[in-house]
Amino acid sequence: MELGPYILLASLEGAVTAAVLALTAVGLSLVFGVMRVVNIAHGEFFMLGAVIAWFVAQTVGGHPALGFVAALVIAPLVVGAIAAAADMTILKRIDYDPERTIVAMIGLLYIIQQLTLMTYGPEARPVEAPFNQRLALPWFEWGEEGFEFYFPWGLSTTTYKLAVIGAAAVVLIGVWLMMARTRIGLLMRATQADRDMALAFGIPVERVYALVFGIGAALAALAAVLIVPIQQAHYLMGADPLLLSFIVVIIGGLGSLPGTVVAAIFIGLSDGIISVFFSPTLAKILATLLVGLVLVFRPQGLFGTRAS
Repeated sequence: MELGPYILLASLEGAVTAAVLALTAVGLSLVFGVMRVVNIAHGEFFMLGAVIAWFVAQTVGGHPALGFVAALVIAPLVVGAIAAAADMTILKRIDYDPERTIVAMIGLLYIIQQLTLMTYGPEARPVEAPFNQRLALPWFEWGEEGFEFYFPWGLSTTTYKLAVIGAAAVVLIGVWLMMARTRIGLLMRATQADRDMALAFGIPVERVYALVFGIGAALAALAAVLIVPIQQAHYLMGADPLLLSFIVVIIGGLGSLPGTVVAAIFIGLSDGIISVFFSPTLAKILATLLVGLVLVFRPQGLFGTRAS
C-alpha cells in the first residue's frame, strides 16, 4: 500500500484524539478564562467520567447502547455536580487565590484518585461501544484508465470512531452557541471581562463560578465517556489528558475557546500521524517543544491577546 492511505488512516486516528482533546481542553480553557483558575485536577475529572461510565454501563446492562446513552447523561452530570461542590466548598473559601488554589487542586487530585482506587480498583476495564461496524475506506490513484477509486486492504475505520468525531463537533458548537447567544454565556463573559464590575451590576459571580467549574469538569467527563469504548477506564488515566490539555490551552491562548479548538485539532492530528509513523513518545516530546517555542516567541498563545 502506498504512503497516502497510511497518512489517511493516521489522520483519522488523530482526528479521534483531536475531538476528545478539544472537549477536554475547552473545559480547562473555560475555567481559566472565566475564573482565572488553573485546574490541576481537570485530568481526574476526566478519569472520573470514564469510571462512572463503566459503573453505569454495568448497572444498566442489556444492550450496550442503553448503558452507553445512560453514561453519556449521568457521568457528566455527576462529575459536574462534584466539581461545582468543590468550587463552593474549597475554592470559594480560599477566595480563588492563585497559589492556594493550585495547592488545593493538587490535594483534590489525589483525593479523587485514591478514592477511585479504593472503590474501583487498579484494573483497566472496557466499556462496550453502542455500535462498532468496520468501514472500508476508499483511496484513489491515477491509473492507465485515468482517475480510479479502489479499497486498499487494511484501510478502514469504525462507525463509532466517526461518531466520536461528529459528537464532539456538535458539543463544541453547542458550547460556542451557549457562550455567544444565551444569557448564561453573557453572564460568563461579563464575569470574565471584569469581576468587580459584574458584582456591581448584581451578577451572582460566585454562582457563575460554580457553574463554570461544573461545566468545565462535565466537558472533560463527556470526553472520557466518548473515548472509553476505544480505550479503557483506569484510575491513572487522567495524566495524559491533563498534560495535553495544558499544551493545547497554552498554544491556543489562555482562555481563548477558538484557539483551544484549533490547537487541539493540530496537536491531535500530529499526535496521530507521528504515533503511527514513529512513536507516541516522540509525539509528546514534539508537542512539549512546541509549547516552549510558543512561550518564548508568543507567550499569549496563537489566538490570545497580550495583557496590557
